[in-house]
Amino acid sequence: MSRGRADDWLRALLVERPADGSIPDSLRIASHGGRCLACRGSRMLCGKTACPVALRFSSLVNVGALGLDTKMEGNSPPEVFIGRFGYPKVLIGPMVPPMMEDTSLLAAPQLWFGKSIEEIVRMRSQLVRGKYLAEITSPSSGLDRISRMVQELGLSSSPTDSELEFLRKPVSTITLSDHFEPFGPSAPLRSFNLGNLKMARPLERAFYDVDLKARDAVINSYAVGVDVSSIQRALSVGAFGLGKRRRFVPTRWSITAVDSIISQRLMEGVRRNPLINEHLVYECDNLDNRYLVLMTPQRWCYEWIEAWWPKTAWNPEAAISIMGDHEGYEGRTTYASIGGCYYAVRLAVAEKLSEMGRQAGVVALREAYPGYIVPVGVWINRESVRMALRGRPRRFGSLSDALKHISSRMQIPLGRWIR
Repeated sequence: MSRGRADDWLRALLVERPADGSIPDSLRIASHGGRCLACRGSRMLCGKTACPVALRFSSLVNVGALGLDTKMEGNSPPEVFIGRFGYPKVLIGPMVPPMMEDTSLLAAPQLWFGKSIEEIVRMRSQLVRGKYLAEITSPSSGLDRISRMVQELGLSSSPTDSELEFLRKPVSTITLSDHFEPFGPSAPLRSFNLGNLKMARPLERAFYDVDLKARDAVINSYAVGVDVSSIQRALSVGAFGLGKRRRFVPTRWSITAVDSIISQRLMEGVRRNPLINEHLVYECDNLDNRYLVLMTPQRWCYEWIEAWWPKTAWNPEAAISIMGDHEGYEGRTTYASIGGCYYAVRLAVAEKLSEMGRQAGVVALREAYPGYIVPVGVWINRESVRMALRGRPRRFGSLSDALKHISSRMQIPLGRWIR
């Protein structure tokens, strides 16, 4: 299968029915998002074979001595990683820290709000990735032993005893991305064994129902309270879908697909709700990022805009870089240009409106400041906006008053956001 076909499969899942002047004079605002912000290490728009920005991130982080050898035992949180390079043959495998205590926090980004970048990177850098080359279509045509173990681990609901043997000692480096959570050293797998594991009942039911479509399995699991990260992991190991169509899904694709599928379903109900009757502004700071969400009394529409300061993750330029995307009442029929963060924030917003039983137009803004020096995954946007929306909003009788408040809380001038 060609790279084009791989992209087609993802698109099939995603298609849907301070006051002005507070920025230092030494900084300018770019007229549009920079090349690195548009790419984020995924499309190699610079033409290089490896992302120089991502390599710079990795060099900033000291993984430390984990005392790794070719054999390792540990409690997987549980966590797996499905790669995308070489599609349809990709590297799959478990991620296991060399420790036997409770490691569940390592795979629960919904619980990381308030932790520092250093804490998150230190925590996730303990995860050692085993790599095993597999056909993405294996789940529908029978699994070899290692692939089956990877799939079982992806369905586990609690930390699972794991034994790994590598072909060589894991390389002491860390992988950082704007699309998925960091992880530590990696090496090719020779063998992989699991102890006893437990599956969440909804995921187990979906796994054994080979007549249930993947989209329905995602929605059903979410509806009964399975957390988003567990659903994303189950989708990535090919546990959902019609029997003959099941396949491994690259981790970064499964994250975006689940955010998109769930938010799309929630929006179907939101569009039938009455409008809010005032303008609401929610706010949250996290990891030197500021998030503001504006809700207005109008039919559903949504826009997500990010502004990145120089020397932050994905902006090596000298100017502040801004990029965003949007949709109207009917939703999108194309993949958002800004990537997975668009769908992660849309999920958080759709959850809140569904909970309120109301409909609104929504503009969500992010300013990423110099303290955000390394990317830690798309989860930061979903969980930060979720946290903002749990708080008490500022209420305004007019749009102009709401915008005045926003202008007092963001460093980029209001006129630039509006343009």
